Amino acid sequence: MDHSHDAPASLKREAMLPYGQQWLDDADIEAVVNVLRGDFITQGPSILAFEQKVADYAGTTYAVAFTNGTAALHGACFAANIGPGDEVITTPLTFIASSNCVLYQGGAPVFVDVDPHTYNIDPDHIEQHINEKTRAIIGVDFTGQPVQADRIKQLADTHNLVFIEDAAHSLGAEYKGIKIGKWAHMTMFSFHPVKHVTSGEGGIIVTDDEHYYRKLLHFRNHGMTRDPAELQRNDGPWYYEMQSLGYNYRMTDLQAALGASQMDKLDSFIERRRAIVEQYNHELAGLEGVVLPYQAPEAHSSWHLYVIRWEPEYFSVSRRELFEQFRAMNIGVNVHYIPVYLQPYYQEKGYRQGLCPVAEHYYDTCITLPLFPKMTDEDVKDVCNIVRFVYEQNRINR
Repeated sequence: MDHSHDAPASLKREAMLPYGQQWLDDADIEAVVNVLRGDFITQGPSILAFEQKVADYAGTTYAVAFTNGTAALHGACFAANIGPGDEVITTPLTFIASSNCVLYQGGAPVFVDVDPHTYNIDPDHIEQHINEKTRAIIGVDFTGQPVQADRIKQLADTHNLVFIEDAAHSLGAEYKGIKIGKWAHMTMFSFHPVKHVTSGEGGIIVTDDEHYYRKLLHFRNHGMTRDPAELQRNDGPWYYEMQSLGYNYRMTDLQAALGASQMDKLDSFIERRRAIVEQYNHELAGLEGVVLPYQAPEAHSSWHLYVIRWEPEYFSVSRRELFEQFRAMNIGVNVHYIPVYLQPYYQEKGYRQGLCPVAEHYYDTCITLPLFPKMTDEDVKDVCNIVRFVYEQNRINR
């Protein structure tokens, strides 16, 4: 039953509060306008400036920008030499891009279940899935909480695998006091509008490995190079060579200028996200049957998402009905994520329900609350009040 119509007028918001949203200011707009007034709107100096800014922030030697995070992950799989017959271990609790990038290269994703507390891939289960076909591990920092990067890196090094960290959610996060970007062989950050900072669409790979760096540069630009040191012959200053099959995954200077301007605000955005989370944790503590996010002591999340779980035995309605009640009260909740292998395309490839039971139970019970820096204290209070209202309306007296 929908109880939203029973809510007191003080709880009803006039406009929908989304689960995530960008925050642009005059400096961001001016940065883009300056590019429009300049000589280059693509393949110009703004790309290098943005890459340098992200590399410096992550503490890495190199950064290569792409059109989006998916393209960046595709590039990482190419650089890692993933090909037909190869297997790559990853998590089912992620956006489909984290495993699609393996399929693009002809490889096969192998889904490993998640830790029941952090919802990240469980290192205890990874090693039993490693075999002679395994080429890489893609760890995903779900909601902004880093994976157990030291354990995954050790497994990768022991078995001569490539560790790719999908850090779409975790720019600015730390694991054991070290910024995300330094742990993996290659790390991807996303700049979609709901992420920590945005370039519109955009993604980047950071790495300390020059070999991967060179391969990534070629891959995003049709497999081409103009570097005289890399050419097999040289007909003159105009000459270029296509040395592999790449894609046009180049970021524009417009995107890069916006991203570089946004990077100046990253730390303040993360600080605001953490303050909102503190308020949520304080206001929502003690609701029996509602599981708040767990934070591992060695991880310092940058909080892309705030996910709560509603254990079904405590409530008289389904998760879908709870979700619809929130939406009816203009709280733009969401669900992150459907386990990837439950998608029809993956089912057609032979993946089956029951493969990762912890991830499936999580999916059946999760709801993502709004979390973004532009939220006001009143917005946060509205969310908390409505969560408590929905809770009281639907809980079973035990």
